[in-house]
Amino acid sequence: MSTVRLALSQFPITAPPSLEAFFAKLDGILAEARSGGAELVVLPEYACMETAAAFPGAGDPARELASVSAAGPALLAGFRDAARRHGVWLLPGTMPRAEAGRVVNRAPLIAPDGSLTAQDKSTMTRFEAEQWGVSPGAAPRVFDTAFGTLGIAICYDVEFPNIVRAQVDAGAWLILAPSCTDSLHGFNRVRLSARARALENQCFVAMVPTVGLAPSLASVDENHGYAAVFGPVDRGFPEDGVIVAGTLDAAELVFADLDSARIDAVRADGAVRNHRDWGAAPPPCCLVTPEIP
Repeated sequence: MSTVRLALSQFPITAPPSLEAFFAKLDGILAEARSGGAELVVLPEYACMETAAAFPGAGDPARELASVSAAGPALLAGFRDAARRHGVWLLPGTMPRAEAGRVVNRAPLIAPDGSLTAQDKSTMTRFEAEQWGVSPGAAPRVFDTAFGTLGIAICYDVEFPNIVRAQVDAGAWLILAPSCTDSLHGFNRVRLSARARALENQCFVAMVPTVGLAPSLASVDENHGYAAVFGPVDRGFPEDGVIVAGTLDAAELVFADLDSARIDAVRADGAVRNHRDWGAAPPPCCLVTPEIP
């Protein structure tokens, strides 16, 4: 049995003049989260892309990607220092990381002592693939934490059942889904997919987006959504499966207290057993043609 108090940061994209200004902003968010009792803090996908404002070339997508990728070591060091300073587990969103001649979209997961691991995004959006040239990274994995086994499905990845199912099959009871969506269409794709993954796997899925407008930046200029945690749609949970939800496009923290025992209980004795019955689904359908008797 595992419990966690989670803080999801509806991160307001701005245009900080320096990395120091970015980390001062992060310190404020983490201090607020810690004062609210949070043990695990999650920022959205590409939250750190706002630091492109501190480098030459802001306003050009390719140059923004290159500058933030080059700042990767400094960003990661700052994230680790922040996790240690505030004594929290931190998923600081995702970072573009250059390696072996390509760029991947990577979400670090940092423990309070500064130790870290990471999850790469597996499935690229059209913008990432066609305009940025970001590549799929390492396969989905799960993480052993103070709160039990967690998974991370980055934005578009949560729209694919097989990715989250692989993490649940490996023991994850909570899936973290940091996202960055520049339209309500994109936000709702992620939102509806996260709800579906929670239902079909009888697990918790926590999504958190970037919010706000930063017209001086090309890559994260417009951001829409709200953070939410979804759970099974069954007894012991809200009737719509929504554990908590934030305010659309507001810069705020959304807190949730989650307990893996609730997941164990609904999987064992829910009105339905989606998690168990996944493997009992019918085989792929086949084409048949009508016959004249």
